[in-house]
Amino acid sequence: MPALSSTMTEGKIVSWIKSEGDVLSKGESVVVVESDKADMDVETFYDGILAAVVVPEGESAPVGAPIGILAETEDEIAEAKAKAASSGSSPSQSAPPAAAKVVAPTPPPVTSTPAPAISQPAPASSPDGPRKTVATPYAKKLAKQHKLDINKLAGTGPYGRITPADVEAAAGITPSKPSMGPAAAAAAAPPSKTARTPLPPLLPGSTVVPFTTMQSAVSRNMLDSLSVPTFRVGYPVTTDALDALYEKVKPKGVTMTALLAKAAAMALAQHPVVNASCKDGKSFTYNSNINIAVAVAINGGLITPVLQDADKLDLYLLSQKWKELVEKARAKQLQPHDYNSGTFTLSNLGMFGVDRFDAILPPGQGAIMAVGASKPTVVADADGFFSVKSKMLVSLVSIFFIKFPSTCHVNENEPWMPEKYHITTKEKIN
Repeated sequence: MPALSSTMTEGKIVSWIKSEGDVLSKGESVVVVESDKADMDVETFYDGILAAVVVPEGESAPVGAPIGILAETEDEIAEAKAKAASSGSSPSQSAPPAAAKVVAPTPPPVTSTPAPAISQPAPASSPDGPRKTVATPYAKKLAKQHKLDINKLAGTGPYGRITPADVEAAAGITPSKPSMGPAAAAAAAPPSKTARTPLPPLLPGSTVVPFTTMQSAVSRNMLDSLSVPTFRVGYPVTTDALDALYEKVKPKGVTMTALLAKAAAMALAQHPVVNASCKDGKSFTYNSNINIAVAVAINGGLITPVLQDADKLDLYLLSQKWKELVEKARAKQLQPHDYNSGTFTLSNLGMFGVDRFDAILPPGQGAIMAVGASKPTVVADADGFFSVKSKMLVSLVSIFFIKFPSTCHVNENEPWMPEKYHITTKEKIN
């Protein structure tokens, strides 16, 4: 199971393109995997015969675990099938044959803690030869320090991997804990009784539906965002001029999302600190590109396709690019660079009549803007006269303190506007 994104920890097999017994060539697509972002084809890195499918369609496996076995010759097919069948629900308990290769041999991620979700039996030695020992580097170091034969230890980690806790248990010592300063010790104080209270029992007739891979990724990102201190600010924007501009370019295929993304990109070019990020708590990372990520709801989750270099594209090209990204997102065919390169995120719920909302800051970015609906609003001018203007509420969630200007002047005849869309009057947009 390869890592198809930087945040992927496991993948779900959507479908096997090839069947057992098919002859494969290096670079040929073999299986479709659902990552935390999209469905992607996985290629084989070797020539050979697909001898056995270890993880069937609809099931998941952690990154680095075997999902299929390739045999180099037909003589090895029977042996590979036997080993795959004997592995049962834990396919890595038996090592593949010496000449066989896994379909996607991405190295498993190193972990220092056992996976608590699944308890697995200790892997037994294979009758055909010595069992391959899989252990984390730190576990091997501990075993050497305590003079233990790591080949005789039973692993409790994912798919029988030996963890430091396994070594410490075999040595009869208390599991080590990282040293903590006073602040960390206070933060690690035992949770309150409320936090330890078990979940209430399910109501009669309730059904538990596990998260999909994408929903799990969204959940992790939401939890990660809670650890980032943010500043929230809202501002009403008069949109009469924006609405008039939209009506002029809408027949040419320009969407409101493209207009908002372009406006945000132009503002970020003038205020690069908002396009920056602070990942280590000690420094700012200024991004050389302005890539606007826009939240899109798809079946079973949420994804943020990225309009790369949005400040350099005109409205027509930006709208065309956006339509292509939305189609790929809803077909779950986005590539990693289509969704993981954003420097600023835009979330627009105005089309649903939402007045205002606060968006969740994506991990690794400096700000996200939430856009509400534009609605007629009664306003009073300096002389006390009332009028009706279209206003929409926008809110910014950021790690930076932002000072809003009272007005923003925009010349519609800028180079980013295609010449055929140039309008003769210079308008002011608040």
